[in-house]
Amino acid sequence: MTITEFISTAPAERQATLTTFHEAILANDPTVTPVIKPMMGKEMILYEERCYMKYGLASVKNYMSLHCMPIYMNTPLHSKYAGLLPNAKIQKGCINFTSEEEFPPAILTALIAECSSISIADMLEKRKKK
Repeated sequence: MTITEFISTAPAERQATLTTFHEAILANDPTVTPVIKPMMGKEMILYEERCYMKYGLASVKNYMSLHCMPIYMNTPLHSKYAGLLPNAKIQKGCINFTSEEEFPPAILTALIAECSSISIADMLEKRKKK
């Protein structure tokens, strides 16, 4: 399945948001490559850095999700964006939202730009060597 096909399977009212988010991730983090893969029992767009998932973009029954490994591993960054997204549901490394009003694209762009310098692949590879 291609990225375009994946987005086209989402509810019509989510397709523009998913496209905007997909394009913003690619424009603001040149370290990642998008692929469609299963995660947590659902297919989603995974944005991989050297075969390690850095972000995931999903559309599930009641909301959309951005899985973001850099905020999972960085408490100050997590706290910053939790404060900027009071209407989204933020978990350890996941931001659930139903619309761009809950997660504005400008905040996503800032988040991804800030996360782009964090190498999840380097962190995980160093951890394996210990």
